[in-house]
Amino acid sequence: MKKIINRLFILSALIWSVSCNLDEVPNPNAPTFESFEEGASKADLDLLAVGLEAVMRNDLHFHYQTTSILGRDYYDLTGIDPRFTQEILKGPLDNNGFLTTRSYAAWYKIVQSTNLLEKATINSAAGLSDSEASGYVGFAQTLRAYALLMVANRQYDNGIRVEVSDKSNLGPIVSYTDALASIMTLLNDANDELAAAGTSFAFPLSSGYGDSSNEDIPADDIFFTPSGFARFNRAIASRIAIYQGNKSLALTLLGNSFLDLTGNLNRGVYHIYGATGNDILNQLYYIPNQSANEFMAHDTWVAQAEAGDTRIDAKVGLFLDADDNPITVTFDGLSADYQVRLYSSNTDPVALLRNEELVLLYAEANIGTNNTEAVSALNVVRNAAGLADYAGATTDAALENELLIQRRYSLFGEGHRWVDLRRFGRMDEIPLDRAGDNVIDAFPTPVTENEVLGG
Repeated sequence: MKKIINRLFILSALIWSVSCNLDEVPNPNAPTFESFEEGASKADLDLLAVGLEAVMRNDLHFHYQTTSILGRDYYDLTGIDPRFTQEILKGPLDNNGFLTTRSYAAWYKIVQSTNLLEKATINSAAGLSDSEASGYVGFAQTLRAYALLMVANRQYDNGIRVEVSDKSNLGPIVSYTDALASIMTLLNDANDELAAAGTSFAFPLSSGYGDSSNEDIPADDIFFTPSGFARFNRAIASRIAIYQGNKSLALTLLGNSFLDLTGNLNRGVYHIYGATGNDILNQLYYIPNQSANEFMAHDTWVAQAEAGDTRIDAKVGLFLDADDNPITVTFDGLSADYQVRLYSSNTDPVALLRNEELVLLYAEANIGTNNTEAVSALNVVRNAAGLADYAGATTDAALENELLIQRRYSLFGEGHRWVDLRRFGRMDEIPLDRAGDNVIDAFPTPVTENEVLGG
């Protein structure tokens, strides 16, 4: 594991450094993009494949923080930067400011690194078998699709570029609808590659993909084989099918994913962190009751919860003073009582996608055609949260309301609330706590977009 972490760090540093716009000074003792693109060795390919895990963690916290603030899951009341309580809540978002460009750049660095891995595999001098090559390509394409989906959800109607492999000839900016279609095609292509990849990958993956040595990650499902990773691929595709409104396709895809209605809801694929060597820490961990850690849940998230919901105490806690008395945190006309506590330490893993989301996608896919099955799935989530079975109306509208409630509490702080309210046409449910606050439905296209993409 230490060797993998060191490789993660090295590859992460390489990709971030060569993606900037400064003129590069060749270093005969350090690898470059070009050295990987043509004639890559097996060791080069392994470095690129394993390094994708590190690249995917860079600035991940910033994506979740900004989308959570826009959806009013929580506020940043640290006071470190006034833009977190002004620009992002009032708008308009600066198309040349860090709130817009930072996550955009981070996701596209992932896209570019997957492009590099795929090209390096195709042009490799390692003498790979067809199945080994398919493993590298299927892995790269799946993670590229994931990254493109995340940035597409940020940009929404402002669109994204799906094709950026040729830095001198970037593809056009396409609509959100077209982006989802292209990402689905990419996932299907990746799934075909994974089906041809044999029984094992030719490169190692961390415990985030299933390893009994990591006690923080449910180990009853393994994703570090091509067939296991393909189930993760199908899970991402099921999310897209739901976004596209194609419920029948979503059900088919979920049947080939790692959905388990009776299994551990936290089963899934994870980013891992560490406090030793060259590893990095989970920056979504906020030290309880400490200054500069005032990431505070919107009070309605607690106030509107159903009595007895165990997700409340599991995900937030009252902010206490030095004498352990609850205090209300206030800043810039905003206030809140409960601090976000999704993680118990700065080395806790962060999920890319969990079984709990799949159960909720399954419930949503059944609404309108099999409401009884939808209720059964919703009850899986309710019961896991200490709640009794759903006893409300079973009309489509009523179940949609219940679905959004369960998604709000199960997926708190995971970047879904803002997207959910937008796709259901319910952005008016986002609370506006001050005069001048607004609902923002998308990030603008960065003014320096070509530079961000490495063009």
